[in-house]
Amino acid sequence: MMDHFENVGIRRFRAADLGPVVRLIRETIEISYAEIYPPRAVQFFKDFHSEKTIAERSTIGTTLVIEEGGDLVATGSLVDVEILAVFVHPGLQKGGRGKALMKALERQARAGGVSEIGLSISLPSKKFYERLGYEVVEEVSRDVGEGQRLDFWKAVKQLAD
Repeated sequence: MMDHFENVGIRRFRAADLGPVVRLIRETIEISYAEIYPPRAVQFFKDFHSEKTIAERSTIGTTLVIEEGGDLVATGSLVDVEILAVFVHPGLQKGGRGKALMKALERQARAGGVSEIGLSISLPSKKFYERLGYEVVEEVSRDVGEGQRLDFWKAVKQLAD
């Protein structure tokens, strides 16, 4: 069975994508996380996905983007044996883009000889990753100050050859 977005326009990140990717990630965090996480945790996510970090990930690993109608609508990175910073614009979630992006990142990992891939799962995306075969191996709670916490899970998936 072919996924609806199997042939989405997934491509490698280019230097000119930095500004649009930063905006996409920030907007997704503001919309998708603000109702779930306390304000200091939302700010932690924004700081964690800084322009400098996004640029660095694209040089030490592989960053992919999905472009539609000239706009970047999704992104994700693979660094060593970890998938990071998978974001799909909130208005376009549940349309298959995230799944297509994850499959592309997993293919990239397999091509690099990775047999077990890891990632961190935020509260709003747990079901999505579980459906893709990721198993939670650890619950993590980080103190972000003023009595606020950032809760997430570490997960892994065995990649078949």
